[in-house]
Amino acid sequence: MAFAHSRCCFPLFFSVISVVLAFMAISTALHSNSKNSIQETKPTTYNLSLEASRALRRAGFNFMATILQLSPELLLSPHNLTIFAIKDSPVLNNSLSPRLLKNLLQYHTSTSKLSMEDLLKKPQGSCLPTLFRQKNIAITKVDGKERLIEINQVLVSDPDMFLEGQIAIHGVLGPFSSFDPQDVNQGWDFIQPPVCGVFNSSLVSVIQEPKNMVEWTRIVRLLSSNGFVSFAIGLHSVLDGILRDQTGLDSVTILAPPNLAILSSPLPLLDRTVRIHILPQRFTYKELSSLPTRTLLKTLVDDEYLEITGSVKFMLGIVINGEEIVVADMFSSEKFVIHGISGALKPELSIAS
Repeated sequence: MAFAHSRCCFPLFFSVISVVLAFMAISTALHSNSKNSIQETKPTTYNLSLEASRALRRAGFNFMATILQLSPELLLSPHNLTIFAIKDSPVLNNSLSPRLLKNLLQYHTSTSKLSMEDLLKKPQGSCLPTLFRQKNIAITKVDGKERLIEINQVLVSDPDMFLEGQIAIHGVLGPFSSFDPQDVNQGWDFIQPPVCGVFNSSLVSVIQEPKNMVEWTRIVRLLSSNGFVSFAIGLHSVLDGILRDQTGLDSVTILAPPNLAILSSPLPLLDRTVRIHILPQRFTYKELSSLPTRTLLKTLVDDEYLEITGSVKFMLGIVINGEEIVVADMFSSEKFVIHGISGALKPELSIAS
């Protein structure tokens, strides 16, 4: 885990500082009487925002934690609220103006308090109003057995992070709307709400299908909660295709890179890249170490294999296609094992079709 965080801590620190400075400008826009807003904030509201920010920070949501800690007046609302906190990297990797940032945060705040249990009871296709121009978000997937909720097709990765007073906070894997500052500057409304009530249950049926026994939801959550956010986002983005094509899977090995730099790439390339990091068989570190050098490992990409290439520069660990397993058996169950690797693997694009 230390490896995954060490490569990004300094850029993240400066990004957080930049966002905090931008948010100071947002606070003025949020309240017309900003000079008196802090003085009028009730102590109970301040304590609530402090406890909420602490819960967010413990879960690794430093961006949202900082906002709630610096601006407790955000919780001064006539409504109960559910805040869907976005992971740090999707926000910090995009240059958003204070206005866009304000809009994005409002769109991730629903005007009712909903625990995970409350969300699971709602039918698929239900819409929830938000603070942003009365635009809705929609529950696009519900699976009570797997305790899986998706909103606007984004996974709720950290449910019930905070439930107190009038506030519920859940962590989500990414933003509920794609945003491109260039589109907004050209006059486009970058938040496009979904149409309510039109989502089918085909993927839910696939997830419940006994032929696919891999705990995908748990894998995505473990990755996102332990520093492998970009790979978790990539896996979740292509999971529909994996579930559709790989119905016979009963176990997998995940080779998780610390960073996946192609999240904005076309879906076929993203899909291929994610799949070469997944082996359709469970291999513990000990089992991999027992295999001879140059052993080929089958991946979820047809006709593409990884090769155990041995040690590099006197490293004693297992090296696969030039990338070393740096965190062995990071997470494990009967159906999967996750190893952290030193860098992202590259697909053979020449054979892609």
